[in-house]
Amino acid sequence: MTTSKLKQKFADPYSGVYFIGTTPPKSSVAMEEVHEIGSKLLQRLENIDYDGVIVYDIQDESSRTEKPRPFPFKSTHDPRTYSSILREQSGHPVITYKSVSQRNREDFDSWLDHAWDPHGVRDLVLVGSPSSEGDIRLSLPAAYEALREHELDFNLGGVTIAERHAKKGNEHLRLIEKAESGCEFFISQAVYDAQATIDLLSSYARECRERNIDPKRIILTFSPCGCDKTLEFIEWLGISVPLATRHRILDAHDPLAESIRICRKNLDQILAACGDLGIPLGLNIESLTNRKAEIDASIRLYKILKATLDLKLAEQESLCA
Repeated sequence: MTTSKLKQKFADPYSGVYFIGTTPPKSSVAMEEVHEIGSKLLQRLENIDYDGVIVYDIQDESSRTEKPRPFPFKSTHDPRTYSSILREQSGHPVITYKSVSQRNREDFDSWLDHAWDPHGVRDLVLVGSPSSEGDIRLSLPAAYEALREHELDFNLGGVTIAERHAKKGNEHLRLIEKAESGCEFFISQAVYDAQATIDLLSSYARECRERNIDPKRIILTFSPCGCDKTLEFIEWLGISVPLATRHRILDAHDPLAESIRICRKNLDQILAACGDLGIPLGLNIESLTNRKAEIDASIRLYKILKATLDLKLAEQESLCA
């Protein structure tokens, strides 16, 4: 039974892990074109050093907020299918997201079986319902229980949201509960409010020390923003953007370049405050739109942020040598 290649990589606290986030093509796209879209993505990644790709499971989240969605929701191809295509073409691991609320337990067990074979999914992030409203057929805790009882050895991850910590103050406890349910790593929502992430990470590190447990790896997500429509979508997703940051991006001569500078500064602040707290970190860089300029900017952002985290990790390793 082939297991996850990422488990060993994640186990080294002095090793950064670096991902590119993407979404499957729209379901209306023919399969032949899906392969072409995957090839074009991987061509953009040929000159960067990355550990893998993250493929999201896009759902209609209109029940989460009363605000209208800036971009219309369109269904996509099965994330398992696109993950398989990207893994086979690149040879890199792929972390596959799965929204669980639409399926009952039997359907979810079947989904897991087919995710493993023939799709070859080994690294998995489960996501619950975006809100408590609607028909929730399987809760996230129930999905975790189903996965624990399943015979296949998935490398399980979870989602963490700093904005939720800012509102409720308990996201660090949710991380510990999810780890007890089998999560070995966490991927954050896109970071535009550095202080919210700092508060979450410091609370998590402190709670882990008090309980005498090792923190799980947290992969921080960053995304460039090049126009008011993208910024509107970022905020619609529930990502906190401080007012001054909003003004800096929208008033800049080059909003994309300014957003990259902001992301770099945010990572610097997070590493300065939390880089020595003992939490293994990683990065995930995504483009939230299919605009070519923002996709290209995400590659530039990836290079800058990877170099930033690599330097911090090298400094830590030299101090411990």
